[in-house]
Amino acid sequence: QVQLAESGGGLVQTGESLKLSCAASGSILRVNAMGWYRQAPGKQRELVATISSGSTTNYADSVKGRFTVSRDNAKNTVVYLQINSLKPEDTAVYSCNADVTYWRGGALVRNTYWGQGTQVTVSS
Repeated sequence: QVQLAESGGGLVQTGESLKLSCAASGSILRVNAMGWYRQAPGKQRELVATISSGSTTNYADSVKGRFTVSRDNAKNTVVYLQINSLKPEDTAVYSCNADVTYWRGGALVRNTYWGQGTQVTVSS
């Protein structure tokens, strides 16, 4: 079984910064790509940023220059999202996902898992 747990959300004011974390745990052999998504009230979930196992990054156009995704070099099971210059339109539930290879019943399995999400609220 694999779990993802996000942390770091909260209530901030316009222009402030936050750093979100997401840690994968379980009988993991390897965490491949990881990503951050967000869902604002009344809107569909959208991609924010992804990072490959080799640290290649990809960002939504709306967040380029303000958001930075990174991985913990020592524990490749943790992904971060640094958010700068927060705007009210960044208010959303931020969720991470991970493409994970893990052991199940003596066999290697590859699957994508999601965390529960962490709320980010930006007041104007």
